[in-house]
Amino acid sequence: MPQPEPPTAGQESAWDYPRPAVLERNQRHILIRLHGEVLADTRGGFRVLETSHPPTYYLPIGDVKREWLRAVPGRGTFCEWKGFASYFDIVSPAGTLQRACWTYPNPTESFAGIVDHLAFYAAPMDSCSVDGELVTPQEGPFYGGWITSHVAGPFKGPPGTEFW
Repeated sequence: MPQPEPPTAGQESAWDYPRPAVLERNQRHILIRLHGEVLADTRGGFRVLETSHPPTYYLPIGDVKREWLRAVPGRGTFCEWKGFASYFDIVSPAGTLQRACWTYPNPTESFAGIVDHLAFYAAPMDSCSVDGELVTPQEGPFYGGWITSHVAGPFKGPPGTEFW
């Protein structure tokens, strides 16, 4: 098992986040840019916190450029805490990003707040920021956490961490 990095002043530790995961209101400014345009801009929504993961931000769909979203048919992945996810491609005039964001249309009771909210993978975007700080995407092909200087790790995602 890894050794948690000690948080510095003003930081949270991903190792102090609970398991099972919890939902917390977001008050930070979230901005996503894609193909030179603003895809999402909000101070609302939620963040999901789970031990060893950076936060995953769920943005109100009304604060996202909805005309760029195309639902991916079929059932998506399953989360033991939230239920079944549905995915969206992002289709802009500059191209398509497949399965670049997701939602939980019928989440479990504990996560009912994220209905009509979307989470985005940071890696394929031009930029994602939290309070003006550019995020680093959580490693791995599956996870959608956003790493900032506000959270101490190490973080689940790289090879060898799947059983943390």
